[in-house]
Formats: sequence, structure tokens, C-alpha cells
Amino acid sequence: MDAPQHVVELSRRVAAPPAAVWEVITDLDHAQERLSQVTALHVITAGPYALGTRWRETRRMMGASDTQELVVVANDPLRSTTLEAVEGGTRYTTTVRLESLDESAATLVTLRFSADIADPGRLQRLALKVVGPLGLKLTEKSLRTELDDIAAAAEALQAG
Repeated sequence: MDAPQHVVELSRRVAAPPAAVWEVITDLDHAQERLSQVTALHVITAGPYALGTRWRETRRMMGASDTQELVVVANDPLRSTTLEAVEGGTRYTTTVRLESLDESAATLVTLRFSADIADPGRLQRLALKVVGPLGLKLTEKSLRTELDDIAAAAEALQAG
């Protein structure tokens, strides 16, 4: 039996060029100010944002806080970056893709989040069937907030 997977993908047009959006999503020092769900962030690795960059991030979602360690597992500057976090047998993967919209200095930003459970037990499979649809709705709401925050920050950067 395949491992259960929870996947949500959303896109949004941002009225700023890819360079401004990229700065927002890779400037970990300012993430707490720009992303409303991030309440704390501690960079673990030294140097600029790149493949292998690690940080510990605390987010407030659904009235609770959760801290995870994230690592950049794929990085194509100004185009896409993929982050992973692993917690208790579940691998969380978030990919951010940027696509320049030529008709203006705008960017299509796509967030794709997935949660893969490596070896779910019977109880986990049942729980996923029962609460899975609610989990997808809550994840979608969280990603929409993230996209709105990225857009607001990138547009403010662009405006100067």
C-alpha cells in the first residue's frame, strides 16, 4: 500500500519582479517581520541562502505553535527553492516556484506543500481518512496567508 500523502498547491500573482520575491523568500533574517505565521527563526548554518542552508523555525498555526528544523534540499536562484523538514516519520516538503510574467514586472508564485508518512500504522491511516480533508483545508488556508505575506513584502520592496 502506498504511503498516504497530503498535497496542496496554490499560486498567486505578485506585482513585483522575481528578484524582489526571491529576496523575500530567502532573506531568513527578515522572515519573522515579513511572514505573519513565523514567530521565531534561528539560522543554524553560516553564509548566504543556498543548498544545505538550515534553520529552526517556529510558526503559529491553528492557535498552536510548532518548531521544525528546515533544510534547503534544492535551489535554483530566482526560479525555485525546496525545503524539507522531518518530524516523527513524516517528511514535509515545500517548494516555491517563481515564474516571471513578461507583460509586467510581475511574478507568478506557486507554493507546493506535501506531507509524506513513511510507514503509517493502521491508526494513522484511519486518522488521515477522517481528518485528512480538514487538514487539507487548514493547510490551504495557511499557504494562502503565506502567499499574501510574500506578495505584500515583495511589493513593498519593489515600491522602495
